[in-house]
Amino acid sequence: MNPLIHSRRAFLGKAANGLGHVALSSLLARLATGAQPTSEDMNAFRTIAPKAKRVIYLFQSGGPSHVDLFDGKDALNKLHGSDLPPSVRGDQRVTGMTAGQSKFPVVQPIAPGKPCGPSGVWISDLLPYTQKIAGEICVVRSMHTEAINHDPAITLINTGSMQLGNASTGAWVSYGLGTDNANLPAYMVLISQGTGKNPDQPIFSRLWGSGFLPSQHQGVILRAGADPVLYLDNPSGVSREQRRSQLDELATLNQRFADEVGDPETVARIHGYEMAFRMQASVPELTDLSGEPAATFELYGPESRKPGTYAANCLLARRLAERGVRFIQLFHRGWDQHIAITKQLPNQCRDTDQPSAALIRDLKQRGLLEDTLVIWGGEFGRTVYSQGALGSPVAGRDHHGRCFSIWMAGAGIKGGTAVGETDDFCWNITKDPYHIRDLNATMLNQLGIDHNRLTYPYRGLDQKLTGVEPAKVMDKALA
Repeated sequence: MNPLIHSRRAFLGKAANGLGHVALSSLLARLATGAQPTSEDMNAFRTIAPKAKRVIYLFQSGGPSHVDLFDGKDALNKLHGSDLPPSVRGDQRVTGMTAGQSKFPVVQPIAPGKPCGPSGVWISDLLPYTQKIAGEICVVRSMHTEAINHDPAITLINTGSMQLGNASTGAWVSYGLGTDNANLPAYMVLISQGTGKNPDQPIFSRLWGSGFLPSQHQGVILRAGADPVLYLDNPSGVSREQRRSQLDELATLNQRFADEVGDPETVARIHGYEMAFRMQASVPELTDLSGEPAATFELYGPESRKPGTYAANCLLARRLAERGVRFIQLFHRGWDQHIAITKQLPNQCRDTDQPSAALIRDLKQRGLLEDTLVIWGGEFGRTVYSQGALGSPVAGRDHHGRCFSIWMAGAGIKGGTAVGETDDFCWNITKDPYHIRDLNATMLNQLGIDHNRLTYPYRGLDQKLTGVEPAKVMDKALA
């Protein structure tokens, strides 16, 4: 396409540029020389006194069983084996995997649990390390979502919509607040596979994509192995000085095009090239764990020495937090226990329990927990009834979105508490329901952002992470 032929949007944008065009040129000039946007550029959406500087989101992909982990009840021991009453089940949709069952036998938690922390929050014995940090976390037992299958549910909780093409949570935070470290992206992603269900449900890059936001806000994956970030190294025979010269010439050409057309993706392209150049130095230092003392690996567990494990990623999450990365998201697969739950779920808990608790302890001892919001949870929970014959070693639990549990810690969260209640069947919420929109509103609130004001114009609508339906801050979870 001839660059002199403007699209309608570019033409209208250029016609209305005025002072905005001057500001764009100034921003381009700073990016071309390796500088980051100033706090005035990036903090326009911060309207509330922030409690958090950053977020670490420990996303447990597949649907952890709230019945077995955080919402166990004595009543379930008495109800074990009885059929779930139709009056409780109501009109709740279930997946095709159990819709044809003639019976829906209630299954008690597969392991005992106990009251933990100052308020006696019930936590399963499958999570002994989490039990020990009960005083630091707030368990929310009344989350709910309308999605009942993995892909729409995980898309909804990570982007605010079940429809494709929307911006991810981390991209929204990057767009609203930018980064505190010019040498690392504002949003970084780490992925691991558990020993629960393996392989588990796939996850897709749209979960950390920028959607309609400028592409500089998308998440950057930090992988295990020799190349933690793909395409970062210079080609063979190209020195760092030569690369710098090439980027200077390229920035000049890109800025000329941006001045002519006003395409924001050209600004993002300049930003991406410059960020990659700086990451050539910052990423090797970040991923080099040789300076960590033995006590750190003991805290996170033996798997923390194995790149790519959940434990190693939790340790890297702490290092990213220390370096000012704004949004750090760990995706851990393996929680989809449709079958063999008595084997798979304990394995999955062993993967995640010690590292998750270690991260909280490590952040606290370094003075980082007070301004780091940590979220642990998945896209939905599991049914109280058995998928398959009651007592069968291959039985499991189906998806359940009507209520499920997460926990949060740090950054103004009321530790040592539980919020929300469910009925005796862990099926319906009886007190303080919170939709995942409310979780996103709360996260933004702790970062100092009113979720109603963090908007981006797209398709004739001021788009928001929390969507068009009402959302509220989860005040009862806040200190």
